[in-house]
Amino acid sequence: MIQMISPESLTVLVTGATAGFGAAVCRRFHEAGAKVIGTGRREDRLAALKTELGERCHTVQLDVMDRQAVFEVLGTLPAPFDQPNVCVVNAGLALGLQPAHEADIADWEQMIATNINGAVSTVRAVLPGMVARDEGHLVLIGSVAGDYPYPGGNVYGATKAFVKQFALNLRADLIGSNVRVTNIEPGMAETEFSMVRLKGDQERAGKVYEGLTPMAAEDIAETIFWSCTLPRHLNINRMQMMPVMQAFSPFAVKRR
Repeated sequence: MIQMISPESLTVLVTGATAGFGAAVCRRFHEAGAKVIGTGRREDRLAALKTELGERCHTVQLDVMDRQAVFEVLGTLPAPFDQPNVCVVNAGLALGLQPAHEADIADWEQMIATNINGAVSTVRAVLPGMVARDEGHLVLIGSVAGDYPYPGGNVYGATKAFVKQFALNLRADLIGSNVRVTNIEPGMAETEFSMVRLKGDQERAGKVYEGLTPMAAEDIAETIFWSCTLPRHLNINRMQMMPVMQAFSPFAVKRR
């Protein structure tokens, strides 16, 4: 008989918990009986999440681009939240869809600071405790953009390629320990993602999902929940998912 992990035994740390995947992950684990720690930059949304979920939820304002704050906050979590055994490294964003020669380099730098540096800091802050306890699960949020290029995806796709390889290299480093590492790689999912990427242009953001049924944040949260509650001897290395109406394009050819 398969022995699934009881959600009630889990303390789940989620970065970027104020919207989208992060908020959905907090709700999914909480409703199953886990303790959750939600972090993010928007204090009002964190307060609302805490009010909604109650005593099994701890929230703390945190910008993952601030490495010192990441180590201070994650190193001083109060009991009974001080030993997270699941960490969902979710904080991230895409900015802009311009071709590389027209892109705003400040957008590139912010994506690198959040999607790469923020992920690295978060993992490094929580991983020693998991290794010492010989139990834990790191879930990184990648993207199909880490494998498949598209016009305007330049630095965003590159950051997610980093996340993919970082997760695989963590698996290599953690051989012999009972710490699991999973890279979840979604395709089109309707959250605030496109609104952020297109800097509040609601009309353009809406057209991204026009004429199809995209994935929802809850779909991604359910997949994360499943991977984290599988028997402890199993590790999902990578998982890609897309809405059924999304697939792969042929090679681009420009004829003159």
